Amino acid sequence: MEPNVYCFIPARWASTRFPGKPLHPLAGKPLIQHVWERCQECAKLDRVIIATDDARIEEAARAFGAEVCLTRDDHPTGSDRIAEAAAQYDACTHVVNVQGDEPLIDPGLVDRLADRLRANPDLPMVTAANPLTDEQDIANPNIVKVVLNNRGEALYFSRSVIPHGRNRHPGTTWLRHQGIYGYSKAFLLQYVRWDSSPLEVTEQLEQLRALENGATIAVVITEDDAVGVDTPEQADEAARLLAEKAGS
Repeated sequence: MEPNVYCFIPARWASTRFPGKPLHPLAGKPLIQHVWERCQECAKLDRVIIATDDARIEEAARAFGAEVCLTRDDHPTGSDRIAEAAAQYDACTHVVNVQGDEPLIDPGLVDRLADRLRANPDLPMVTAANPLTDEQDIANPNIVKVVLNNRGEALYFSRSVIPHGRNRHPGTTWLRHQGIYGYSKAFLLQYVRWDSSPLEVTEQLEQLRALENGATIAVVITEDDAVGVDTPEQADEAARLLAEKAGS
């Protein structure tokens, strides 16, 4: 069976830090529309679907032409939400999860994850990371770091500084994990059935559940360092960057 790669964009209203974030106006459009439009530029996706539990988001998304899948409102994570959505599409074999607060996501990066899944249909999971050079960013616990083996697979993710750097090898690179994921659908449906794992709970990083259960997570390295929108202040910065892109 040929891989069918569906992109799901999870979007919920009840963000603790930024309620109503998906519909926050950004450069004249709802934030979620920018994410959807970036995914529409991708060449390697078979379908792009917004997965939401909120009628307001559904109505707005359908108004700008998006396909929408309604989900339950009790999902603890975006992965759980897209798993429910993906299970409704029999033709879907692989899933790319693009966060609904990434208005500056690089379509080329999304396509690279989709390509990796198409080339390796048995790969459970793939994500992305970009190099970090600023010492403050490396030390920032709000920036998740990842270390890799020599096959480009994740060894561990942490909010702490990894590697520690006690004796810096000249070949060492610090990597910021980006919150974009690709999965085989079969693995995603298994993943959400597993209980939360000890390291996942300790670090508050759900991808550690996959590693603790022995799954391989391939990591695509990118120079793109676009970040998501978690606060109204970051929304203002994203609007400025979008205006710059529009004017360039």
